[in-house]
Amino acid sequence: MTETNTGPGTGRVNGRLALSFILITVTLDAIGIGLIFPVMPDLIQEVTGKPLSEAALWGGVLATSFAVMQFLFGPVIGALSDRYGRRPVLLVSLAVMAMDYLVMALASSIWLLLAARLIAGITAATFSTAGAYIADITPPEERGRRFGLIGACFGVGFVLGPLIGGLLGSLDSRAPFYAAGALALANMAFGFFVLPETVTEATRRPFALARANPLGALRALDRLPGVRLILATYLLLSIAMNVYPTVWAYFGQARFGWDSTMVGVSLAVYGVSFAAGQALLVGPLIRRFGEHRAAHMGMWVNVVTLTGLGLVVSPTLALLLTPVTALGGVVTPALQAIASRAAPADAQGELQGVFSSLNAIAMITAPLIMTTTFAKFTGPDAPVFAPGAPFLLAAILMLGCIALHVLGPRLTTKSP
Repeated sequence: MTETNTGPGTGRVNGRLALSFILITVTLDAIGIGLIFPVMPDLIQEVTGKPLSEAALWGGVLATSFAVMQFLFGPVIGALSDRYGRRPVLLVSLAVMAMDYLVMALASSIWLLLAARLIAGITAATFSTAGAYIADITPPEERGRRFGLIGACFGVGFVLGPLIGGLLGSLDSRAPFYAAGALALANMAFGFFVLPETVTEATRRPFALARANPLGALRALDRLPGVRLILATYLLLSIAMNVYPTVWAYFGQARFGWDSTMVGVSLAVYGVSFAAGQALLVGPLIRRFGEHRAAHMGMWVNVVTLTGLGLVVSPTLALLLTPVTALGGVVTPALQAIASRAAPADAQGELQGVFSSLNAIAMITAPLIMTTTFAKFTGPDAPVFAPGAPFLLAAILMLGCIALHVLGPRLTTKSP
């Protein structure tokens, strides 16, 4: 694809630039999320005047509110993009995101900060629109590879966000928010000139409030053959794989005595490995084995790596296991590709919105499940000292994913 028709008044543009915009948008979303992590404790203490322990509680409220809004609005944003087009939804969301970061930079109270995080959770739902755009411009047999590129960009953002945030935060606790806002504005300007519209009159679908919510969208998609099992598999997968950001820092300290620097290094290794796997391995694996078999193999890789991390006692071995997890990264883009085959062209935004909502559910529930498990097996009353217990639980959940996936549809084509 080299050229694509744009919306009225925007002319014709290079399709590669449009794809670049989508990938940059995903990267900036991830950077924007990670950018503020290092400074949130300081900012919350600054606006509340409370000690770190109470600031941590507010941090939990802000994180949960972000995920809840993403859950509620993922299908709404997706349905709006099915009705009005991907281009206006993405550009307006970037503009709102930029203003939201500015509000956070200027916030003088915790309530204003909470309101900003609620809005940020809504704009973060544009991840679903980016996925729908990829489905629009990509043949079905290539969607797995393109979804892998989205995952790679998210991995890059996962590494760069905290790094940039930490550096800017050393100058001023508000600086990362100004930087995130500037990046969002710059990307919006880029998208205004290069992003063509992909929703046509043939694929445009009327906006229906009954479907523009998580439950309504799930009911609508449930009527499509095999989609229920795919979505159930994706939810279980997301809960299991959220074990990494949820307990890794606590696990590293309890098992290996790592300090914050070593935890940061190990997370960077994970992020780089994940991004490289998404960019370099997903496409070849799906072309060689097809989406269904590639996802199946990736799930077994996850079982092995999660079990290994659950039992490992050597920090060196733990770091050596981390890059292997990149092979398991094929599962998510493969599942997205399989589901996109089952959904009609006028429901791609809705489908990706449901994926966004399911991921938000995982972001809400996984911390509760995994941290409770960690506390149970590391506290003074623990039946056995096992900091890796959350990873073993995640491995069991992954076995459940395999069982669901085996029962799922084979809507897949192996490329020649």
